[in-house]
Amino acid sequence: MSYRFADRTKMFKTSAIREIGGIIQRKGSDVISFAGGNPHEPYFPTAEIQQAFEKVFASGNASLQYGMTTGYMPLRGAISERVKSKGIQAKPEEILLTTGSQQSIDLLSRVMLSPGDVVLTENPTFLAATQAFESYEAKLVAVEGDIDGMYPEDLEQKLKQHQPKFVYVVPTFSNPDGKVWSEERRAALLELAYKYDTLILEDDPYGDIQFHEEEKYTPIAAMDERKTQVVYTSSFSKTVVPSLRIGWVTGPEAVIKYMSQIKEAADLMSSPLDQQALYYLLRDMDLDAHIRMLSKNYYQHMSIMRDYLNTLDENLVSWVEPKGGMFIWAKVHESINATELLKQVLEHGVAFIPGGPFFVENPQENTLRLNFTHPNPEKIKIGMERLTAAFKQSVKLG
Repeated sequence: MSYRFADRTKMFKTSAIREIGGIIQRKGSDVISFAGGNPHEPYFPTAEIQQAFEKVFASGNASLQYGMTTGYMPLRGAISERVKSKGIQAKPEEILLTTGSQQSIDLLSRVMLSPGDVVLTENPTFLAATQAFESYEAKLVAVEGDIDGMYPEDLEQKLKQHQPKFVYVVPTFSNPDGKVWSEERRAALLELAYKYDTLILEDDPYGDIQFHEEEKYTPIAAMDERKTQVVYTSSFSKTVVPSLRIGWVTGPEAVIKYMSQIKEAADLMSSPLDQQALYYLLRDMDLDAHIRMLSKNYYQHMSIMRDYLNTLDENLVSWVEPKGGMFIWAKVHESINATELLKQVLEHGVAFIPGGPFFVENPQENTLRLNFTHPNPEKIKIGMERLTAAFKQSVKLG
């Protein structure tokens, strides 16, 4: 049969991360993977999660009923209280619970984007976000920047030229390159958004995994005192467990209202059972202490990877030490294609993600992303021994 698919399906792409995950599985369990973006399973609060679900079941059969599209109100209240520490003032009724923060990105795209509309992004940026934007036939335009964030001059020029529907940013421990925007660049983005009446989508899934407690990173949403310009989304996938699939989003009332309406059309609601369990978990568990444990341990993971990278000639591999999050972004010699290099290092029993697919424009094929959170410290040592050996053996400069 000849299926008459919608024109937008021409924009659909298979995730490079999923494709490489399939290759790793075929290679077998001997491959140590730095390719994904998964947290470390032994750090999951398994017992506390089990107890939280038991409390839901003990509360009666009503807990198994349909829920509200906007989400379980006590959990929205708990999130409202938690984000005050970040400087974000969001009432419970201003928060929409979603199936992971990825759904927040998708819902905003559905609400805002018509075919041909422009979204400004960093370059590189989060691959799954660009997939969502392109699935609604948006045009992606990269803004130039450095480790401190977007260059205000280039941002303003492209705001004038393209009149985008919104600017998508991951300013705190970004995926893939792990950078942290400076306070000045955050403020400059917000001021330009005011000036050109443009929305900002601030994605913050990694901000809690912070290696240096004394450093403070103000969300752009906390700077938006008018509460008109920033849609802010985050999730509990990195700090509790991914499988609960609970994200949330807050922002201007009119935007959240439309996102709620389109969510009702999409799935009626995210799992009320999981939302109730997470509420009990937040009520009865010291999540801040758990996050401090994660940050401390992930810093140790990162340090092992860092020390191995430091043994390599900087003409071969250059990188910036992350201050949090889950990734190290590395650049190899410009003569090297990271996709071809991956094929070689897989033979050594280790994997990474080539950086090219993360770029909106002008992909740098000599870049790669390394995840340090999923493998345990011993596997990181073994994997980095394999990786550094593969670099030294396989790469011929000049």
